[in-house]
Amino acid sequence: MLKVLIADDHRLFRDGLRMLLEKQSDIKVVAETKDGPATVSAAIELQPNIILMDISMPGLNGMETTRKLLAQNGTIRVIMLSMHSDHHFVIESLKSGAVGYVLKDSAFEELLTAIRTVAANGIFLSQKINDAVIKQYIATAKGQTATSFSILSSREREVLQLLAEGKTTKEMAAHLHISVKTIETHRKQIMDKLDIHSIAELTKYAIRQGLTSLD
Repeated sequence: MLKVLIADDHRLFRDGLRMLLEKQSDIKVVAETKDGPATVSAAIELQPNIILMDISMPGLNGMETTRKLLAQNGTIRVIMLSMHSDHHFVIESLKSGAVGYVLKDSAFEELLTAIRTVAANGIFLSQKINDAVIKQYIATAKGQTATSFSILSSREREVLQLLAEGKTTKEMAAHLHISVKTIETHRKQIMDKLDIHSIAELTKYAIRQGLTSLD
């Protein structure tokens, strides 16, 4: 029996997906979570075989959540669920440790194939994105593309996401359990590294990089 955890910030989507998955004799949904920190906690406690991970979640996006999870338990298999077919999102998801990437507008049968493929230690990408990803991955490997994941540290990406989500300095400090002064230092470093010096432009950048969404 495959133990599956669904991580997505939209309840209707989680409910619908759970209903479909529980009709499968070889799959058991062990939990649903709506943000990154809750997903990490649930995964540590329940030890699912597979996590269906929304790429855009509040507080901690799917890619950063995957990095944190796999640092603690490298046996969990993560399938990223996303509306984004852009190669950037796919490549960064794979770099974070995900072994599957399924578009949310795919047929349910494709998701089932993805689950069973990664459960057998395979890798699965939605057919719509395969060719573009392969071409861009080759280009990226040659050092032609710089992204937030190559420019910023993990902590700086977390701060950038919270900043883009409208959190105040105090709220960010409380969320990350660090001082206000440290947050201010990270913010300055982010702006310097990216050469972006307004919150509005930082927010646009974070959305383009898949660190957060407009939802």
